[in-house]
Amino acid sequence: MQTHQPDVIINAAAYTAVDKAETDQVNCYLINAAAPSILASEAKKIGALLIHYSTDYVFDGSKTTPYEPTDMPNPINYYGYSKLMGEEGIKYSGCDYLIFRTSWVYHPDYGNNFYRTMQRLAKEREVLNIVADQHGIPNDARDLAADTVKLLQQPLAQLKAQSGIYHLTADLAHQTTWHGFAKTIIDAMPEKVCQQVNPIPTSSYPTPAKRPMWSVMLAAMPS
Repeated sequence: MQTHQPDVIINAAAYTAVDKAETDQVNCYLINAAAPSILASEAKKIGALLIHYSTDYVFDGSKTTPYEPTDMPNPINYYGYSKLMGEEGIKYSGCDYLIFRTSWVYHPDYGNNFYRTMQRLAKEREVLNIVADQHGIPNDARDLAADTVKLLQQPLAQLKAQSGIYHLTADLAHQTTWHGFAKTIIDAMPEKVCQQVNPIPTSSYPTPAKRPMWSVMLAAMPS
């Protein structure tokens, strides 16, 4: 940082193994909380703008209307807690920052994500059972990148003046459940063996980490 003196630092790194985080808390905290705080401290020293991506899992899912940036976080799993601590570290550093919370991030051709998992399973199994009572908004990683690049066309001083937490997400029309998302993915596949996608409740698919039942966020970005 000191050598290159960037005007903008973009932190897209994260520990995203939600279930594993429950037992791998040290590594999760180092990546999601400690590292962003260090980046923020360095950004403060060189006067850079820090752009950091956070998550819908900072919320507990108790609302029935879309979450807004001003709503009180209350994570119910360690992953969400670590991401919230990352947000807090950035805020308290005194640097100029834009924190973008997003949700259900996927890329159809890259990485380990729900989209690619459903494509793989649909080629292996005739019947799939998918949770249908957790609500959120899927976001294509390519859209998140494009929106960030577009935002950076604005004058840097204007962005710094709007330091804060925002929700970078598709609009509410894309709200769905994991079951609904899976159906959309699988129905669009030209080749598959899966013939049936059954909706199941969260209680029928226990996981080490609790998930919010409702993590729909209202899009809100710098003007």
